[in-house]
Amino acid sequence: MALWMVRGGRDGVFEQLALEQGLVIIGFAEMPDMGKAADPAELRAMCGKAYPDSPTARISNFLGRLWSFRERMQPGDLVVMPLNDHSTVAVGRITGPYEYRPDLPDRATHARPVEWLRTDVPLTEIPADILRLLRSRGTLKSIRAADGQARILHIGEGRTPPPPEPSTPPEPPTDDDLDIEQVARENIIAYIGRRFQSHELTRLVDELLRAQGYHTRRSPAGPDGGVDILAGAGPMGFDRPRLCVQVKSGNQRADVGVLRELQGVMRNHGADQGLLVSWGGWNANVDAEAKKLFFEVRLWKASHLVDELLQHYDRLSEGVKAELPLKQVYMLVTEEEGDG
Repeated sequence: MALWMVRGGRDGVFEQLALEQGLVIIGFAEMPDMGKAADPAELRAMCGKAYPDSPTARISNFLGRLWSFRERMQPGDLVVMPLNDHSTVAVGRITGPYEYRPDLPDRATHARPVEWLRTDVPLTEIPADILRLLRSRGTLKSIRAADGQARILHIGEGRTPPPPEPSTPPEPPTDDDLDIEQVARENIIAYIGRRFQSHELTRLVDELLRAQGYHTRRSPAGPDGGVDILAGAGPMGFDRPRLCVQVKSGNQRADVGVLRELQGVMRNHGADQGLLVSWGGWNANVDAEAKKLFFEVRLWKASHLVDELLQHYDRLSEGVKAELPLKQVYMLVTEEEGDG
C-alpha cells in the first residue's frame, strides 16, 4: 500500500467534482485516453503529440506524473488531496484502475475511482513530516514518510495516528521543492484563524466590504438575529446592491439550514443579495442549493476570504493592515509548474 498526494487541479478546479463523484482527477486535458499506451515509450509519444511545443525536459516531467497516475497508483493505495481552502485535506483509498472520462465536466478526462474516508481533515491533524511533503510542488507525488500509510489511514478512520516506527526517514523536500505560494497561503489562513476568532472575523469581513466601497452596519457581539453585517452601495448605503452578510467562524462546516436562514433574513431586510462567510466551508447540500441561487447568494470560505483580502489589501484601513501585516512577493514560475 502506497501513499499519494493528488491536487484537485489548478486552483482546485476539480476539487468539488472529485469529492462528489468519488474520484481523484488530474488535468492534462490535451492528452487522449492513456489506457491505449502499451508502455511508457508510447505514453511519451502521446505526450509529445499533445504538447508539441514543450521541451524534452517538460515532456519527461509530464510522463512521470501520467505514468504514475495510470500505472503505479494501485487499488488499495491511500491518497491525500489538499483542498483549496488551504486549511484541510481529503483522505481516501483508491478503489479501481485508471479511467478515461471525457463525459466529466471541466475537461476532467483522467480519473481514478476513490472511496473518500474523510473530506475535512484539518492540516493540524497531519503529522509535521507528512505535511511538509504535502507542501511540495506538483499535482501528483508519491509521499514517502516513515509509516506514512499507516498514520494517514488512522487519520482517515478518525483515530489518532501512532508515532512513526524508528527508521531512517527519506530526505524532506528542499526549499526549492516547496510550493512557496501554498505555504504562504496556509500561513495567512492559520494566522487569521488565530487572530480573528468569533466576532473578530465579522469585523475583518466588515473592513473588507468597506474597502470594496460598501457602507456597512455591523451587529454587536452576541445574538444577531441571523445577520452580522448589512451593506449597501453609495456613500450612505442606500444604493444597490444591498447585502445581508452572515459570518460563521471556526472550522465547523455550515449546513443548508444556515443558507436558508440567510435567505429569510434577506427578505426581511429587503436585501438584493446575501453573502455567507463560513470559515470552515460548507457541506455538499449547501453547495447544491447555492447553485440555484447564483444571482442571489455568494459563499466564501477561508480561501475565498483570503483571495478578497489580497485583492483589496491596499484599500484596507491602516489599523487592519497593522493587525494583518502582509507583503507582496513576485517569483519566477518554472515550466514544470504548468499543466496538470
